[in-house]
Order: sequence, then structure tokens, then C-alpha cells
Amino acid sequence: MGKTRKTRLIKIIMTILMGIMSIIMLMPFAWMLSASFKQDNAIFNFPIEWIPSVPTMQNYIRVWASDVPFFRFFLNSVKVSGFSLLGEVCTSALAAYAFAKIKFKGRDIIFLIYLSTLAFPAQMMLIPRFVLFKQVGILNTHWALILPGMFTAFGTFMLRQAFLSIPEEICESAKIDGASHFVIFSRIVCPLAKASFSALIIFQFVSAWNEYEAPLVYIRNKALATIPLGLNFFRDENSASYGAIMAASVCSLIPIFIVFLIFQKQFVAGIATTGMKE
Repeated sequence: MGKTRKTRLIKIIMTILMGIMSIIMLMPFAWMLSASFKQDNAIFNFPIEWIPSVPTMQNYIRVWASDVPFFRFFLNSVKVSGFSLLGEVCTSALAAYAFAKIKFKGRDIIFLIYLSTLAFPAQMMLIPRFVLFKQVGILNTHWALILPGMFTAFGTFMLRQAFLSIPEEICESAKIDGASHFVIFSRIVCPLAKASFSALIIFQFVSAWNEYEAPLVYIRNKALATIPLGLNFFRDENSASYGAIMAASVCSLIPIFIVFLIFQKQFVAGIATTGMKE
């Protein structure tokens, strides 16, 4: 009885601490959202006025009607993130199925070598990719941003762990009934790993949407810039208007929230499945 009470007390304390930490982490976002509806002269008032007494939409109008082509940057990010995500899900799923469900010589060694690429920082690949993209003629195009995001060891690892958690007996039964690897992959394995696909989609979309270094290095044409670069251009043009800068930042986060809301129901389950081992 005493042990149960102690466990319950620990859970209550941990819940309170996590709640406090969550509030602290959300406060900057709440301030940014609040500041986007304020006049510039009211943003830094203290104490902080979390709900503006005189809200205004002028900052948002300024974002979409300014000389900086914010809408074009927005569409560029949608294009790059969408194609990168589509390629990432397809290639990672196929590779993960091969590493998890198909037995061939050297499978585990090849997977470990592939997985070891995660140890190299992305900045290390910027110059080699720059030279390669220049030689093949895709420098200063969106393909220079899309192609590297289509093939990642992280996505393969994540889905492989999910596929390993699927009982082998299910696949063997399908093989006995005459199912090919493609049928097993498309009709059995992938539907059972929907939670992990949801987690991968969220992770990769956020990563592609927020990518700053690659566009900065590979893109020279301002019309091809993505949202992170666009925010930088907008800040330079409106350095004196913090309200407009906050409004632009809020607009840039909307697609991330939409994607998260769509897939959040299976997100936690996907993270849990990823940790399972063979």
C-alpha cells in the first residue's frame, strides 16, 4: 500500500514538473504570436501584455503585401519539402523492408555501414555536394535541395525498426499463400507500420521545411529561395518592425502545425515502435 502511494506521488510530481517545463518552452512561441498582433511600440512593454489590448492585423498584411515575395518563398518550401518527403518515404520504406525482411549475404554489415553515415555532420557534405551539383548542372535549382533529402539513413533505420517488430510468421504465411515480396510489402508490412510512417513524415517534413544551410549554399537566385532564407530577406527589409517579423515567423510555422495535427494521433505510437528490437 505504501509503495503504491509512493509511486502515485512520484507520478504526480513528474507530471507537475513536465507541465511546468512545457509552459516554459511554449512561452517564447506565445510571446511571438502575441507580438504579431501588436503595434511596434507595444511589443516590448513590461509587464508583458499577452493578450493585446488593441490587436491589429497590419503586420500580417505587411508580410503578404511587402516587396519581399514571401508567397513565392512559401510555395518554394512546399515544393521542396513535399518532393523530399515523398522520395524519403518511398526510398526509406523499400530499403527498410530489404534490411528487415529479406535475408541476403552481408545484409547486417551493409546496414551498419549505411547507418554509420549518421555519424558525419551534414556540414561536412556541403562542399562535396556543391562541387558535384555544379558538375551535373543542378546547382542553383530546387533539385539541389530535393535530392539529398530523398535518401537518408535515419528514415531507413526508423522504418527498419518498425518492420522488425512485425511478426515474421505473418510474412511467412503470406509467402505460403503465394504472395510476392511486393504484395507483402504493400499490403501487410506498410499498413502495420502506419504509426512509424507518421512519425517519419513529421520528422522529415520539419527538417526539410526548416533547412537553412543547404539553400544558403546551393541557391543563388532569390526567386528560388525557401522560407528560412525568405525570413532572412524579410528581416533585412523590415529590421525596424518587430511586429512584422513576428508575423512572418508565425506564418512560416503554420504548415508544420498542420502536418503535426494530421499525424499526431499516431506520432507517439510510432516513436515507441521505433525503439523495438529484433
